[in-house]
Amino acid sequence: MTLSLLAQELGGELLGEDVMFSSVSTDTRSLKSGDLYLALVGENFDGNNFIDEAARAGAGSVVISRQLTSQLPALRVADTRVAFAKIANMNRQRSTAKIIALTGSQGKTTVKEMLGSILNSSADCLATEANLNNTIGVPLTLLRLEERHQYAVIEMGANAAGEIAFSVAATEPDIALITNASSTHLEGFGSLQGVVTAKGEIIDGLKSDGVLVLNADDAYVEDWSLRAKEKRIVRFSYENAAGDSQYYASQLVEKDDGSSSFNLHAPQGEQALNIRLLGKHNVLNAVAASAVAIEAGASLVDVKEGLAKLNPVPGRLSRLLGLNGCHLIDDSYNASPGSFIAAIDVLSKLSGQKILVMGDMGELGSNADSAHRHIGKYAADAGLDALWATGEKSKLSIEAYAGKGKHFESKAELIEALIDITNSDLTVLIKGSHSTKMNEVVTALKIDGETQC
Repeated sequence: MTLSLLAQELGGELLGEDVMFSSVSTDTRSLKSGDLYLALVGENFDGNNFIDEAARAGAGSVVISRQLTSQLPALRVADTRVAFAKIANMNRQRSTAKIIALTGSQGKTTVKEMLGSILNSSADCLATEANLNNTIGVPLTLLRLEERHQYAVIEMGANAAGEIAFSVAATEPDIALITNASSTHLEGFGSLQGVVTAKGEIIDGLKSDGVLVLNADDAYVEDWSLRAKEKRIVRFSYENAAGDSQYYASQLVEKDDGSSSFNLHAPQGEQALNIRLLGKHNVLNAVAASAVAIEAGASLVDVKEGLAKLNPVPGRLSRLLGLNGCHLIDDSYNASPGSFIAAIDVLSKLSGQKILVMGDMGELGSNADSAHRHIGKYAADAGLDALWATGEKSKLSIEAYAGKGKHFESKAELIEALIDITNSDLTVLIKGSHSTKMNEVVTALKIDGETQC
């Protein structure tokens, strides 16, 4: 594409000669010779300050949002973040891939991995890498779309209203999924209803002839159904309690090794499935992924093969071997009240001595105190052998636990105490919000080189 054509599309001002470019980069450290460097601006950075570095790295042209003196041909726009999303959308428009977008308070990354595994069983599927699901990560993924891709799975996260609307406008999905809504990122959304409304933004960007896949077990399914208006809706659930789900599970068996088997019910028939992920909630995630994949064109055999070969996402209820033969469950990537409850349910069903190791939950706003107390009480009611915690808010969880609970002033003290009690009969589940870095506890307790058992 030429810079002048891009100027027409973006409504920007061309500065200097017109040149061709074939790829876009937002990072001077990784751009290739001839790339268009796009200067993103955020709260703590301004890509406009790195134009000289981009030139030295071999950039052929730049997109900027300030008046700058540059040796490179430039396109000046009002907002480079908006420009980035529009460029990504241009690439999406050229693609013939079926585009799937998904969001939700919990489960979206796991469902994304499940979908990628299913669709890659018989086709070429692009999926969001790691957790690049924000208003920068979504365009980055769309720019990776190539002619060979038959599917793309785009995960969308948000910390505030409007962010999913921004991402879905660039994506224009053929199929959209909302996994659920719960009390996460309340500081940004203001309330649970704010979360529900923001997750529903994905519906507005769905193509008019697209398919909306909704969780019939979620309390807010009707809110989203009404918002969808005339769009086609498909529902999934754990066991079709309401009788209105096209996709659901039955005959669940949770095995001692942490895997599960169940029967998937779909319009195409019934299929026995196995997954190597802990917890009943991951059965529901598997049903969600199956529903979306089949609606996108996958077969029941694709679903069976894709789910059978999938391993847990690191940091999300992944099982590890620990010191002195102890068993670790690493759920340290992030935490919310809903995901903590799911983790406690998993731990409570295991044999042997069971300890929950807890870090604070963040971004809960005015609900923080009550949420931490609730988790402490829930852990006590679940019959765990102990709750150990670190972090200021987690003191409230220990108070509510009212049993064999211990609070540690530092992770170092917590780790030292855990190492002292490790044995082959012990299972330790470690969880906390990403900001608490509870993965450091996992690293200290796991056997060197152990990744997953």
